[in-house]
Amino acid sequence: MEPWLSGSLPHLDPLRAGVCYSFMQVRDEILHWTAGLDHAALWASPAGLAPAGFHLRHIAGSLDRLCTYLRGEQLTQAQLAALRDEMNPSATLADLLTAVHQALEDAESLVRATNPASYTEFRGVGRRQLPTTVGGLLLHLAEHTQRHLGQLIVTIKVLRSAST
Repeated sequence: MEPWLSGSLPHLDPLRAGVCYSFMQVRDEILHWTAGLDHAALWASPAGLAPAGFHLRHIAGSLDRLCTYLRGEQLTQAQLAALRDEMNPSATLADLLTAVHQALEDAESLVRATNPASYTEFRGVGRRQLPTTVGGLLLHLAEHTQRHLGQLIVTIKVLRSAST
């Protein structure tokens, strides 16, 4: 059963609850779809698709970066270096799953702590400080994570269909 069908989340308004439900589904789906994935499959690029390993690393990294903007901060040099390293095939599945789990936990804590009265507050994104709001970033946390979950699933399905 999908998390949003499990009842309401106490003390959360619909926007924050929706983001948290999204994170719950991402956790479940990632564990389901990556089960049994070996290192070669993790970093394979079937039909020119980005590797599953990239999507896992990108989910963790983008959550971290978006949360930085949500707090009203700018990216650190370490975050920028991690962004440049997202296609590096050195990470194991266990390492990537740990990173995704931690990023989801950290993001969910920040989402839960966000005051709904702040939703319209300005937040700048990137070096150019592109304009958005706290509410916009909350929505994008869920949307962007779901987008890469979908791409991860497609990559794994293509890999598995090619091996049968």
